[in-house]
Amino acid sequence: MLYRKRPLRPREKARCIRCRSVLYRAASGRGAPAGLDKVVALTLGAALVFLIAQFFPIVELDVNGLTSSATLLGSIRVLWAEQMQVVAAMVFLFTILFPAIELGSLLYVALGLRGGVKVPGFHRVLRAVQMSREWGMTEVLMIGILITVVKMTSLATVVPQPGLFAFGALTLLLAIVVSFDPKALWNLGDDLTRQALPGMRYKAFAPGEKVVPCHACGLVAPPLGKGKHLACVRCGSTLHVRKPNSISRTWALLIAAMILYIPANLLPVMVTYTLFGAQNDTIMSGVVLFWTSGSKGLAIIIFIASVVVPMLKLGVLALLAFTAQRRSRWRPRQRTVLYRMVEFIGRWSMLDIFVVTLTVALVRFKSLAVITAGPGALAFGAVVVLTMLAAMQFDPRLIWDPVDEQAPGEEEPVVITSTGNNTVIGEQHG
Repeated sequence: MLYRKRPLRPREKARCIRCRSVLYRAASGRGAPAGLDKVVALTLGAALVFLIAQFFPIVELDVNGLTSSATLLGSIRVLWAEQMQVVAAMVFLFTILFPAIELGSLLYVALGLRGGVKVPGFHRVLRAVQMSREWGMTEVLMIGILITVVKMTSLATVVPQPGLFAFGALTLLLAIVVSFDPKALWNLGDDLTRQALPGMRYKAFAPGEKVVPCHACGLVAPPLGKGKHLACVRCGSTLHVRKPNSISRTWALLIAAMILYIPANLLPVMVTYTLFGAQNDTIMSGVVLFWTSGSKGLAIIIFIASVVVPMLKLGVLALLAFTAQRRSRWRPRQRTVLYRMVEFIGRWSMLDIFVVTLTVALVRFKSLAVITAGPGALAFGAVVVLTMLAAMQFDPRLIWDPVDEQAPGEEEPVVITSTGNNTVIGEQHG
């Protein structure tokens, strides 16, 4: 839907009248400088805590005088040395590289805007912020750390280290930083451009006119001619009326994930070597272990994240791809909600991989006990990545195309809701 943006009062947010997606929220602070001060302060704080979390041990184990500690980087090195390079690369990307890109890029842009400068590479850097947010999994890692700590208490004395508290603080700070919308920074960049080029302005569209939106910065453009490609005039991203080959790519990634889901559950994710021999642990055996040892809450969390969520993602994505392929008009709003739900929960399936990563690095007591990662970890990590890619390839606008064909030319109001009193204001426009 095409909406005309209108100002909001504090604590209000604008929603699409049709699918209920949040379009934008009221700007925080008393103006752009105040808002940028908040962005810079919180991002800088998160960056400093991020460095502490990477270089200090997370926990230390003590078993009859034998000690073992692990940092996140050290855990990744252990996986790499044990020929689990793909799993090690996934953990590095999701917990170190992508959060570092987000924090560094956001700080770089915000500092420039605060100083009244549109920094070099402004648009590419903001696009990097959006991309890294989709793959950063610090909050999932934090839950994995807590589960590992509880799991280790039955094997050894667990001593918290500075890295544990740093990751806790980083999770809270990143939750606030993620609430900053990069599109607001694009608008501030436009304001600086207008000051330098007073004649620069965007052309308004007539009500009901068809447009192509930019997925990166949100700017809309005229419709594309047949067989033509158009770049966004603001950020340079390639525009598409619909994602190319969306359904076929979604099915291909989904089928691959379904195939790998079988060995992910049957093969061991961890192998424990002790004086009494080797023991293989699958995902379900880990859930049973927590349940029988009295940690039923953790058993439920792992079961939901590692069993229920992957099955739910596979089923929902198959439903969305099938109904979109059939051009079904069945419950479009509910299917849109399902799509947003799959996008939100997709990353949480990596929980078991993070638990394996930390456990493998901590339990290194030579001949007494050693834990290594099993082939099931590789298969399960691949399932998580493939389902996330499938959700990204699916174009949710395909859900609404048959509905638009059924009722063409209708104008819809924008809904503005207040988080305080839930007031709703409607306005007819294109």
